[in-house]
Amino acid sequence: MRKGANILANTDWLTVILYLYLVFYGWLSIYSATFDDPNAPMLDLSQRYGKQLLWIGLAVILAITIMIIDAKFFSAFAYWFYGFIILVLIGVLIFGKTVAGSKSWIQIGSFAIQPSEFAKFATNLALAKFLSTLNIDIRDLKTKIIAVGIIFLPATLILLQNDTGSALVYASFVFVLYREGVSGVFMLVGLLMAVLFVVTLLYGQVAVIVFLALITGFLFWLSDKIRRNYKFVAGFFLAAVMFVFSVNYVFENVLQPHQRNRIKIILGMINDPRGVGYNVNQSKIAIGSGGFWGKGFKEGMLTRYHFVPEQSTDFIFCTVGEERGFVGSLVLFGLFLALLIRIIYLAERQRSEFSRIYGYGVASILFFHFAVNIGMTIGLMPVVGIPLPFFSYGGSSLWAFTILLFIFIKQDANRLNVL
Repeated sequence: MRKGANILANTDWLTVILYLYLVFYGWLSIYSATFDDPNAPMLDLSQRYGKQLLWIGLAVILAITIMIIDAKFFSAFAYWFYGFIILVLIGVLIFGKTVAGSKSWIQIGSFAIQPSEFAKFATNLALAKFLSTLNIDIRDLKTKIIAVGIIFLPATLILLQNDTGSALVYASFVFVLYREGVSGVFMLVGLLMAVLFVVTLLYGQVAVIVFLALITGFLFWLSDKIRRNYKFVAGFFLAAVMFVFSVNYVFENVLQPHQRNRIKIILGMINDPRGVGYNVNQSKIAIGSGGFWGKGFKEGMLTRYHFVPEQSTDFIFCTVGEERGFVGSLVLFGLFLALLIRIIYLAERQRSEFSRIYGYGVASILFFHFAVNIGMTIGLMPVVGIPLPFFSYGGSSLWAFTILLFIFIKQDANRLNVL
């Protein structure tokens, strides 16, 4: 009885309330975007809102189960979770079902499960377990290689499933590595690579290389310190030139045609509002039409009559924008921001390294999903097809995000028992 009382007393109920509010807000948006018959029951399993309500109930059961389990279970079996999900991801490549061009689903009766969603919390557990091991120094090259390998393996398997969006999420773990002591230079290099990729597509290889040469020459003229480290600067310049020369090859031969077109739409290289850019164009129209207060619950004409594709999954935010307007969108932003800030606060107060590292992983994954999903919905990022956490339709994503979050809530509830 005392153990149950301790769980209730030590649980961070603010985080739980934010979770429940987001889930409920999401369900209302799914219901509004998909209902056809006003007389149909809410638990109509032939409708998406009915299935989502069922999955929400199961998610709550999952959350309660996690809170009952001993907190040490998750660190003790972290590598087992990781190994199991790697085997499942390999199995998906062989036996998986293809949906919307991605072979990332396992069919179980009338339901389909997407293992790549569950791989995120398993990878987070494994990374936290490894980095919290005694005598591990994040500054050591071997440690960095193993940590990157833990992240890279599931990302590669998911990429082979042609699920680029889910694979990109693993880039968010760079924030965890940075918090644990990896130099910010790695993040800066990643940012520079992204900038070089974009400007090379826009202005061509020759113009970018000439610009890099001018910048390098100017720095040599400006600073004696840079001239003394000419080998490093020259090596950096050659690496940048090689990267620039690889951009066109990667763009034309590695990316899929629809991915190339989406990037071209974002960069303004093509204008195709009735073709490749249709989803984003309709989404922006729907969000803009909501104005300040929105059109009201179930009154969004563009989402109500399916003018926006994937309006209950990847583009669920356009339902919020049209029906609840700027105010409702601001509420959604506020909820996610409050949840992220709360998770980071909880992570910093942990007594164990495992819990702190895992907490930062939770915040990083949720932030990446939120930023990219909203960004692609309003046309700031290419459409990569990742859900809005706790909000988008789908049992796999809801359950996976619930497990991801509540493992951390459980770790936090147990923090006073850590010596």
